[in-house]
Amino acid sequence: MQIFRIDATFERHEELLALILYAFSYMDGLIDPPSSAHALNLESLRQKIDDEIAFGVSDGERLVGCIFCKPEADCLYIGKLAVSPQTQGKGVGRLLLAEAEATARVLSLPALRLLTRIELTGNHRAFAAWGFIQSGTMCHPGFTRPTAIEMRKTL
Repeated sequence: MQIFRIDATFERHEELLALILYAFSYMDGLIDPPSSAHALNLESLRQKIDDEIAFGVSDGERLVGCIFCKPEADCLYIGKLAVSPQTQGKGVGRLLLAEAEATARVLSLPALRLLTRIELTGNHRAFAAWGFIQSGTMCHPGFTRPTAIEMRKTL
């Protein structure tokens, strides 16, 4: 497994978009509202790469994981952490989160922050095992109930 920076030189946008959509597809019918991954297209993905700090993981020629990081005032926000279902459980997510931690340290940011949907209790457990602690809840626009939990990891 090899980790690399996804930046303006990256040329595998179709493969990256397919990875994100495939990795997030298990959420279809489980979460409400649907994942924002469905709003991604090649143009918006290119913009996301320009606007955020992204990393990918390859296993030989195949792209098997990615993470997008966005600096905020007091933390590094983690978004679109995606791991191919065939390689889940093999350390790809841990490798990507370690790169996010290293990035936060370089940027002198003391924590990582992410959102995970209320319904995805397996994700809550996985992030807790990686040192994240629930720090709040949020409601998506148009909802009166919490739809996601915020989790933070102090570095």
